[in-house]
Amino acid sequence: MVVEEAPYPKAAENDVVVRVHAASFTPGELDWPGTWQDRAGRDRTPVVPGHEVSGEVAELGYGTTGLTVGQRVFGLTDWTRDGSLAEYVAVEARNLAPLPATIDHVTAAALPMAGLTARQALFDHGGLRAGQTALIHGAGGAVGHTAVQLARRAGAVVVGTGRARDRAAALEAGADRFVVLEGRFEDETGPADVVLDVIGGDVLARSAALVRPGGTLVTVAAPPTVRPADGRAVFFVVEPDRDQLAELAEWVREGRLVPRVGAVRELEQVREAFLGKGKVPGKTVVRVAG
Repeated sequence: MVVEEAPYPKAAENDVVVRVHAASFTPGELDWPGTWQDRAGRDRTPVVPGHEVSGEVAELGYGTTGLTVGQRVFGLTDWTRDGSLAEYVAVEARNLAPLPATIDHVTAAALPMAGLTARQALFDHGGLRAGQTALIHGAGGAVGHTAVQLARRAGAVVVGTGRARDRAAALEAGADRFVVLEGRFEDETGPADVVLDVIGGDVLARSAALVRPGGTLVTVAAPPTVRPADGRAVFFVVEPDRDQLAELAEWVREGRLVPRVGAVRELEQVREAFLGKGKVPGKTVVRVAG
């Protein structure tokens, strides 16, 4: 992984080119097939990683509507195209939403992946309602920290889990209780109507038994091999959604949602940022311009 000059991106039909102010990434994306291949399965190396972007529209592709040159935007870049860890990136316009002037680019770059994943997991797939209990594994990470806030806003009872170092942040985000993930954590968490897992492995397998009758186990880590005895198990991949992005931005603008930014790095530090991600709670944001 190196920093070098790359060609200016071409805006296809219904694309925009974004001048990147800040970007973020998921360490696991280096293992995703779409990082190395296009939609037809053809090799597309060398590649530019990163899928979360905040910046301003520099150029409109043919047929693009709904956005204007110079407009502040944020969102998710395409999975099988060059990403956001660059000065410019071409993105489908529908994957971006307007960014309110009161939200800075570093905050906005930390929001798309975590915000959309948490929102879609809890409500689109989990059907979480007021008065229910949400068990959120990895409550100290970007997705988990956001999910705690959203579940609390929805009127749910929230139980967070994670490393001991994450206890204070999870409780501050709105968790009613926090359980350290060691030993028989299920004895302390108790059952839940919606269990959100971002960890996978043994934690995911043992969480199936924690789902109440009629409840849902939702995971983004891997397809579950153990399913609830009387409930559903859902594995999903987050989808870009302009309306949901706009809603998340409005909650941030109002102070009702705070993305967890664990570190801010410069573009020249991207390699070290990928390698050191496990040591940083929350999102690592890369500052590119501005």
